[in-house]
Amino acid sequence: MIEQRLTITRMGFRGEGVAEGPVYVAGTLPGEIVLADVEGERGVLKAIATASPQRITPFCKHYGMCGGCQLQHWDEAAYRQWKADQVVQAFTRRGIEIVAPELIDAHGEGRRRVSLHVRKHDGVVTAGFMMARSHILHDLDHCPIVVPALMNAPDMARAIGAVLGDCDVALTATDAGLDCGVRAERKVVEQEHAKLARLAEQLAVSRFTVNGETIITKLQPAMMIGKARVPLPPASFLQATTMGEAVLADLVVKGLGKAKSVADLFCGIGPFALRIAEHVKVQAFDSDRPAIAALQSAIRKAEGLKPVTAVVRDLMKEPLVSGELNDFDTVVFDPPRAGAEAQAKQLAKSAIKTAIAVSCDPATLANDASILIGGGFRLKAITAVDQFKWSSHVETVAVFARR
Repeated sequence: MIEQRLTITRMGFRGEGVAEGPVYVAGTLPGEIVLADVEGERGVLKAIATASPQRITPFCKHYGMCGGCQLQHWDEAAYRQWKADQVVQAFTRRGIEIVAPELIDAHGEGRRRVSLHVRKHDGVVTAGFMMARSHILHDLDHCPIVVPALMNAPDMARAIGAVLGDCDVALTATDAGLDCGVRAERKVVEQEHAKLARLAEQLAVSRFTVNGETIITKLQPAMMIGKARVPLPPASFLQATTMGEAVLADLVVKGLGKAKSVADLFCGIGPFALRIAEHVKVQAFDSDRPAIAALQSAIRKAEGLKPVTAVVRDLMKEPLVSGELNDFDTVVFDPPRAGAEAQAKQLAKSAIKTAIAVSCDPATLANDASILIGGGFRLKAITAVDQFKWSSHVETVAVFARR
């Protein structure tokens, strides 16, 4: 590495300051002059010669070391503008002109799920996150951006690591207590189950699974979604915050307009489908069999919903084709980060009147949007949602209507 004096001119899409070259330096801001050790396109910040007036003091003592948040050092107003601009730039690169969308702060009480790496060496157990661009584990005593129920997560992870050794511990705060899923590097034999069950009792978790095997379920983890109580499968996907899920769902429901029949694609356990079903009939699709089974269970027990069905289907390999889509007047789709290009092409060919896209990646959303617009849709509304606060990630909800 070579020490260089750099002027930061802009922020990169990963939340790093960018100097001419380009050279990417984490922890810097536009307008700053910094000293950094540089190798190729990467710089490691050593000192700030001239600080930006937008620089603030991070509230977490682990900031800059744990590899989690990237932007606690940035003034709130500038940070929010940058996040909204991320969406604008992604669409502009696809030739779609939009104004900066409203950015809704959906951090709420904090992240309701956390996954910690645990390592045991010479009898010492550490638990935390990997430092940025590193395999070095930073040991945590707490994380201030999680919900109160997860404040003791690092201690819990260390207790598990003391028994199981190197592992990853995922904890989710549910309406029925903490759900704990462990991925251990070693195989767990049946003779250990009783000891692990006692550990789960000591940690007061509702369910304890190791390498996909349920060791003990004291109380079935579940979440209320609208009017339905959904039992959570092990390692099931949830939006990062309770408020984030509610905000996204509210934007989806508002986008329905006068829809009479809705398809919810990539539905997961039904955060949108179940709320949509309070207003209009809906059919939900996802490749995740346990998630669909959980959604079906919730549907059977829920009251006050319009007709709702849930179907297992891998939409990446087998998207709903235009003929099938014509059974609906509105489609909601919330694909993985890679986007839904194949499904978007079928939507463009269909007679669907309204398409509502939910995405955690502005770039892939913009790609799907360009396909829809090319197929006769117009972008009616777009909103950004910040549930991954102090990170470079942003959720977006876009509503498209036939011209």
